[in-house]
Amino acid sequence: MDAMTREPRPAPALPTIIQGGMGVAVSDWALARAVSRTGQLGVVSGTALDVVCARRLQDGDPDGHVRRALSHFPDAAMARRVMRAYYVHGGNDPQVPYAAVPRFTVTPPVALQELVVVAAFCEVWLAREGHEGVVGINLLRKIEMPLPWVLLGALLAGVDYVLVGAGNPAEVPGLLRGLARGDDVELGIRAQGARSGDEPIVVRCSPRQLLGDRLPRSLAEPRFLAIVASADLARGLAGDEAARPFGFVVEGPSAGGHNAPPRGPRRIDDRGEPVYDERDVADLAGIARLGLPFWLAGSWAYPGSVAGARALGATGVQVGTAFAYCAESGLDPALKRAVVDAALDGSLQIRSDWRVSPTGFPFRVVELEGTLSDPSVVAARRAVCDLGALRAPFLRPDGAVDYRCPAEPLAMYVRKGGRPQNAEGRVCLCNGLMAAAGLAQRRPGGSVEPPMVTSGSDFALVRLLAGGPDGTQRVDYTAADVVTSLRAGAQAAPAPLAV
Repeated sequence: MDAMTREPRPAPALPTIIQGGMGVAVSDWALARAVSRTGQLGVVSGTALDVVCARRLQDGDPDGHVRRALSHFPDAAMARRVMRAYYVHGGNDPQVPYAAVPRFTVTPPVALQELVVVAAFCEVWLAREGHEGVVGINLLRKIEMPLPWVLLGALLAGVDYVLVGAGNPAEVPGLLRGLARGDDVELGIRAQGARSGDEPIVVRCSPRQLLGDRLPRSLAEPRFLAIVASADLARGLAGDEAARPFGFVVEGPSAGGHNAPPRGPRRIDDRGEPVYDERDVADLAGIARLGLPFWLAGSWAYPGSVAGARALGATGVQVGTAFAYCAESGLDPALKRAVVDAALDGSLQIRSDWRVSPTGFPFRVVELEGTLSDPSVVAARRAVCDLGALRAPFLRPDGAVDYRCPAEPLAMYVRKGGRPQNAEGRVCLCNGLMAAAGLAQRRPGGSVEPPMVTSGSDFALVRLLAGGPDGTQRVDYTAADVVTSLRAGAQAAPAPLAV
């Protein structure tokens, strides 16, 4: 067999447990690998991997993990260019800010394309190292401009599953097919202000141009799972041959991070949280009739939940929160301890916030002292937009594409045509979530970016596993402990609205 041709892998058995792809580097390679070693689907977060990789290298890559993965990247020259750009032997001085990574546009510079491909490769390669289990990568459709390059890097590392939510992922199967063949691919970009009849705005990724003869002649095409909140979207995807996924993750409104908004009229309760009702209950019987495997997410973390989900026709469950606070997750250890302690003593508060995310989607926020959940911390932070993962493209009056985010400095946002009222209550999730993973930017004068912690609202399994023999003494638990609990004997299914 030609060394540059990938032999197709045998189709693995379906996992009954999917570990959620959480945050920025919370679902990192170490957590995904720990889950995969149990025979279930470990998933890395694909969000902002370019920045994550660059910052790990600037921290000196103390355990050598990134450099070990880089030594296996198929294009050694590209790996060396990334190393020269970001690696700091021994790590930066703690007072030195991280070097900036270019922000994505519809025409990203080649150096940024290379960094994204290399970063995604490293994360997936490390997650797959040392075992025969399956590994997935989770992406947000809302963060669309880097998508083709993240997928290319993941495919080069042999990713088994791709999961995409936060929007309609109809284009993803076509991207995967094209990239697996080594074809040039393009992805249409949604630009605010664009009208029907305008020239389409696209990003174009050329694997052959980037890697030349180092590109394998074929890559194994991963299984694609669409993350959906309704049977309507599932039916639409399943009925379109070009968009048809391998299966679905059906996510309910109690899951962490971004949630789908309620399907009815916009309503809020006395805490300002969105009100969900029976219209937001997924039609599981209808999804089952599509004939594709599906997993249930959102309040499906309890002993025996796999059996409960299977009794409803699902293949299994996806769980995030219980994995986010286990020993192997990438969440900053101090934040992990603080949240678990609050869960055990009954003081933990989590809210679903309509305003905090620049995307406009409801976003679950853990209320924690010293984080961006505190209005005084938000007020003390100097607004800056230096990561830009959530910037949205828009068309200027002259027809040129520009980018803005309602969490960027207000004067800048308004100058670009943004409405001041749209900026009210917005928070820089890019820097906040990066800080929550222990990769906070250092600012002039010695300050550091404060974190933002997001989480699902169901902590029953966390309390069970972390509570110790008396239920109150905090103990560290592992990803394997979560898997063992989820696979315990059959239990009753939760209330339908939790689906």
